[in-house]
Amino acid sequence: MSYTGTVTPGGPEDVRELERVTIRKLAVSDMHNNVYLLTSRGTGDQLLIDAADDPDRIMALVATGGDGLGTVVTTHQHWDHVRALREVVARTGARTVAGHEDADALPVPVDVPVGQGDRITFGDVDLDVIHLRGHTPGSIALALRDVDGMVHLFTGDSLVPGGVGATSHPGQDFGSLIEDVTTRVFDVYGDDTWFYPGHGDDSTLGAERPHLQEWRERGW
Repeated sequence: MSYTGTVTPGGPEDVRELERVTIRKLAVSDMHNNVYLLTSRGTGDQLLIDAADDPDRIMALVATGGDGLGTVVTTHQHWDHVRALREVVARTGARTVAGHEDADALPVPVDVPVGQGDRITFGDVDLDVIHLRGHTPGSIALALRDVDGMVHLFTGDSLVPGGVGATSHPGQDFGSLIEDVTTRVFDVYGDDTWFYPGHGDDSTLGAERPHLQEWRERGW
């Protein structure tokens, strides 16, 4: 079956097979949070992005991918993305990774704080870290480049179909976020880049690029 990226809480995961990595996408909670499991097809090592909620379902997802979980990355500190983090880490012993500026706000110690230009490795797979300031101070996205050259971005809440993440609460900053998303994402990666957000369906940079100026003008 072909990958669509459309998942619903309580429903099955969607699976995308790349040359080096299998991506599994699962929706949890009434906020439709997305959880992503990346499995190296060469080594079997696994990395989870955002242990948002429902630890039992996350552990079942990990079991479908392979034997154990080595790394959990948190894209940002907001409570709806970390509700299962403590239990998943306790049950797996996985190392924890998050942006420097958000690390102290998480419910578990962060083993590897990261920032712009850093790299996360699991098995034989590398992910480049992109720091996107504005939704939270330490929000990060992850870039995976497959062997065919196509880039897959995991953007948390900093970039979603139709705009950037929310910036209306204290401590958030739209100007910073739209600038980082423009210069660190749209100016770097091509239109065929596929991105996987923290909520809802996926999109591509090509589908969203024509709306960048519209986003700037509306201010959100």
